[in-house]
Amino acid sequence: MNELSDEVALVTGATSGLGRRFAAVLASAGARVVISGRREDRLKEVVEEITASGGRCEAVPFDVADAHALPGVMDEVEALFGLVTVLVNNAGINDARRPHKIPLELVDAVIDTNLRGPFVLSCEVAKRLIAAERGGRIVNISSMGSFDYHGNAAALYSTTKAAVNRMTETLAVEWARHGINVNAIAPGAFATEMMDGMIERVGDPSGAFPRKRLGDPAQLDTSLLYLVSPASEFVTGTVIKVDDGQMGR
Repeated sequence: MNELSDEVALVTGATSGLGRRFAAVLASAGARVVISGRREDRLKEVVEEITASGGRCEAVPFDVADAHALPGVMDEVEALFGLVTVLVNNAGINDARRPHKIPLELVDAVIDTNLRGPFVLSCEVAKRLIAAERGGRIVNISSMGSFDYHGNAAALYSTTKAAVNRMTETLAVEWARHGINVNAIAPGAFATEMMDGMIERVGDPSGAFPRKRLGDPAQLDTSLLYLVSPASEFVTGTVIKVDDGQMGR
């Protein structure tokens, strides 16, 4: 598969979970992939895994919450492979506390990581694409928690992900004239490092799901590849729900 051989993809939060999987999938489809995150040892592992499989991958460690640093980060990213044409805004953190018990520092961290950083980074990528007169793809990773909340101590996380959905819709309208498609994927409960932490706190939720199972990150591959490929050229401003019927309707 070399459908993405002309693309340069940046994946945030790629040290574990869905981001790690997304980076590998994009590289296997031929993209030149730059991964980011805060844990440099993990980034090194991901680069080694992808390159060992024949993919092209480099790492640029940065914290997406540090919005002021993002323009300089993009200069560093472009120095590796060139203009970023695919952005996957995957980095995110969970508050994991009752709303009235969240310290202000954590409020800032969740909003900066889940919403402010992705917004600023999307604008930085789009600005460069517009200047180059080149179309592109932005995929925001939302959550089914943006649509459904049962008091599982993630109210701020759910709030930011709902804002990501609206950000997806508004930026899609802004940049449609420039050939930049902006879409989102809203996963349900998948087997990831973040989910492991939730299970430790509140138990395994899969027993309450219709199919009694968590998702495998590989089950998001086709949704991601569709949204970054020419096949989705007419699709923008859409949030794709991928949850196995877990949340009901």
